[in-house]
Amino acid sequence: MPRREEKRNLETIPVGSLGIIPLKGCETLGEKVDYYLVKWRQERENEHKGSLAFTGYERPSYLLNAEVPRFGSGEAKGVIKQSVRGDDLYLMVDVCNHSLTYSLFGKENHMSPDDHYQDLKRIIAAVGGKARRITVIMPFLYESRQHKRTSRESLDCAIALQELVSMGVDNIITFDAHDPRVQNAIPLNGFETVRTTYQFIKALLRNIKGLQIDSDHMMVISPDEGGMGRAIYLASVMGLDVGMFYKRRDYTQVVDGRNPIVSHEFLGTSVEGKDVVIVDDMISSGESIFDVAKALKQRKAAHIYAFATFGLFTSGLEKFDQAYEEGLIDRVLTTNLIYQTPELLSREWYISCDMSKYIAYLIDTLNHDASISDLLNPVERINSIIARYKKGELDTQN
Repeated sequence: MPRREEKRNLETIPVGSLGIIPLKGCETLGEKVDYYLVKWRQERENEHKGSLAFTGYERPSYLLNAEVPRFGSGEAKGVIKQSVRGDDLYLMVDVCNHSLTYSLFGKENHMSPDDHYQDLKRIIAAVGGKARRITVIMPFLYESRQHKRTSRESLDCAIALQELVSMGVDNIITFDAHDPRVQNAIPLNGFETVRTTYQFIKALLRNIKGLQIDSDHMMVISPDEGGMGRAIYLASVMGLDVGMFYKRRDYTQVVDGRNPIVSHEFLGTSVEGKDVVIVDDMISSGESIFDVAKALKQRKAAHIYAFATFGLFTSGLEKFDQAYEEGLIDRVLTTNLIYQTPELLSREWYISCDMSKYIAYLIDTLNHDASISDLLNPVERINSIIARYKKGELDTQN
């Protein structure tokens, strides 16, 4: 069977018996990942399957029973209800899931990123050093927006990474880190920031017909100078031109913790008549996307598609509904790496990019201590799917 997961050498002895602990709020993604792992390992032909080293290799589920019960005061403890001795553990956490609540002195309190991070540490503490290896899969890197110091202020992301490493975490896997250089805080430990480029391109091509993928008809835009590397990579693998907006800010005042944007200035070739892909790491309130989209429409851009790894939508969906109705934005694509509200999933303008299969590839490969280089560099797969789209061989949904 020439499936992709069979192309890598997974004949090696696993690091340890595989165990996955999706923390509260990450269960849906964890269950999808588990589905693929169970399926692949049942189908995989491996001559060593019956050996002692492969004990527990093929199981009905790799999800472990763990929970974080809370006391009435809001305090909590991590509990793992089965043995993890010698296991190769993968802890999955979504620090952005704001839908979860707990009782705090009889009142309903929503879980913040701080609560999710603290629960992660509780589960690591509950392992008690008995696991063979601990890998934390944290798609949205905790405090990644506070990654550098510009005045007398805390470096929260660096502190969190060092804290996890000091607790015995061997590897940290995140997706599209706001600034990957934060890994300098833990230079002797494993840190991978994974691109989601292939999944975005696949979702766009499967959902939108009639795209002409060449530099005469399509362009990639970065909404700010910080995301230029992301835009250059996407444009390069798709064979498109790239442009950039830079934000002119008012540094004389601070609003909501940052300097307000005065205007967006454009650098790049003409976008007139072209379909435009705006690529960013996250959509927070969406103001930057709207400002950039308006500026592009003024320059006579055709269709506008917004890619963002993390769709936070902190100010609700109404402005996006309005932008879609006005023809400002055609589609918004974000991943299922963080919590998606039912309202978001029901929107006509929204396309969800499923990352569960990709995470399953990563876990399956790492459990065998095999190289994940081909997973981190998806150029071959991107070229293949674009070629299939141009030939009309790709199944589209619309």
